[in-house]
Amino acid sequence: MLSKRLKLFCLFIAGLSITACSPPDATNEDGTIDTSKVYRWKMVTTWPPGFPVLQEGAERFAEKLEEMSNGRLQINVYAGGELIPALQTFDAVSQGTVEMGHGSAYYWAGKVPEAQFFSTVPFGMNPRGMNAWIYFGGGQALWDKVYAPYNVKAFPLGNTGIQMGGWFNKEINSVADLDGLKMRIPGLGSKVFAKAGGNPVLLAGSEVYTALERKTIDATEWISPYHDQRLGLYRAADHYYYPGWHEPGAVLELSINSRAWALLPPDLQAMIENAAMAENLRMASEMEYLNAVALGELRDRGVDIRPFPDDVMQRLKSLTEETLVEEAANNPKFKEVYDAYQAFREQDATWTEISEEAYLDVK
Repeated sequence: MLSKRLKLFCLFIAGLSITACSPPDATNEDGTIDTSKVYRWKMVTTWPPGFPVLQEGAERFAEKLEEMSNGRLQINVYAGGELIPALQTFDAVSQGTVEMGHGSAYYWAGKVPEAQFFSTVPFGMNPRGMNAWIYFGGGQALWDKVYAPYNVKAFPLGNTGIQMGGWFNKEINSVADLDGLKMRIPGLGSKVFAKAGGNPVLLAGSEVYTALERKTIDATEWISPYHDQRLGLYRAADHYYYPGWHEPGAVLELSINSRAWALLPPDLQAMIENAAMAENLRMASEMEYLNAVALGELRDRGVDIRPFPDDVMQRLKSLTEETLVEEAANNPKFKEVYDAYQAFREQDATWTEISEEAYLDVK
């Protein structure tokens, strides 16, 4: 039987970090896990109801967990706006209003600027590199450290893959063509775009098509061929550019209130962690498949699909480096994550150059 002092110690440690001690209310008197206890949680997301792949993946994750736990962990999933506004997901999890959230870390860049490195960075690592960094290169421990003050524990749960550069109603033949261009673009990419002379605009996904069609914006990025085609953007713009320099693979984030996490028994914690890893792979793979199919369909529609000119890409890349250095100089927490990210990225790039890139360069 656990002594009263040991139970109090376990509870104290659980409130600070993930603990190997089973929480008192999940433990039988003999110290074994109480498998009769049912946990009923809420998850809120940043995605619209029924949003393909992303919202569907969050809901599938919850269903799998209930099945794996034999009903001990039941999670009701609410799309953005159904329970709370979409972009208040992180705050709701942090405050314990709900136990779980699903979104992407750059949505809360205003509160946690350094969190963007766990989502996507212009000209940064692709999904393969991000998974290597988070799972094996120290990224997860750093993510835990960044979110600890907010009472949030996070895991990767999906990836959009390398995105497209966006839809434009004018040709981009040089850097000068970006001057004054009104484009819907979020995150660090918007700061880089502004440095290039563009006029970044923040719009919700539901407003993108109408704004582009009515020419209140000149261009927009969204996601990739599958979601872009579903939104009908090919009907509102003449040119579809690549690559998505601003989002080379946005990591989708499972966020968990750390106090709720600490109260779970170790077996349910393990189920969540492994189910998140499985869904991370599944969603990324689904995006690759759907985008390949949709790209062919867009070509069949006669969509003008073209690359950004080399000088435009080089200018955006140099401005990205400038922006990151400036952000790091003004924010020690940002700098800590930036330095770790860059160190791993440089190491990974050396291997990538003679493996994946060398292979893809063979014609």
